[in-house]
Amino acid sequence: MRTAMGVWRWRRNPLRRPTDLFEAWVAFAALVCVLLVAPALGCAAGLKVDGTLQRAAREQRHERYLVPAVVVRPTPGPVAGSATDPGAGRQAPERTRIVASWTAPDGSSHEGTVPAAEEPPLPGDRFRIWTDIRGRLVGRPLDPSAASFHAGVAGLAAALTAAALAETLRRLVVRRLMHRRYTRLDRAWAAAGPDWGRAGAGS
Repeated sequence: MRTAMGVWRWRRNPLRRPTDLFEAWVAFAALVCVLLVAPALGCAAGLKVDGTLQRAAREQRHERYLVPAVVVRPTPGPVAGSATDPGAGRQAPERTRIVASWTAPDGSSHEGTVPAAEEPPLPGDRFRIWTDIRGRLVGRPLDPSAASFHAGVAGLAAALTAAALAETLRRLVVRRLMHRRYTRLDRAWAAAGPDWGRAGAGS
């Protein structure tokens, strides 16, 4: 709102100072940045991030495989108090882990400790895990829709940052202009002060 009001300083007025016109141009530049430049930067940043994340998602889908695994045995339970949070004064919850075996896409056999489902599975139960071509455990591939969401958030953040930067610069310029105006007013007042109130002063 203050930016838009600054633009009105363009209107012709016999009392308009050069700094008023300069402030109007600064307000106009800030308004253009907020309405045009910031959205353009946000769109460009979002598209760039989306391209990077979508490329990473495609690579992960080609490099990661969902393979079947078999529960071998449960792992020993955690030692009592090992997961205690000293700040909260209570034991932090831990996800159940099991020993499972699986065959990698390259045909090699593997056995290791993996997180279990919410319901503790029994030996012999089958489930699926994500691995690479050699059977090493990896995370789930990035979902394309999740990548687009993160890209949108990044673009929005870039646009808001650019708009905030433009408004901050405008405020700094206006503050500097106000300081100069008060300095000139103080000088003019000091020059007129000795003659203030005298009869015939300035005549």
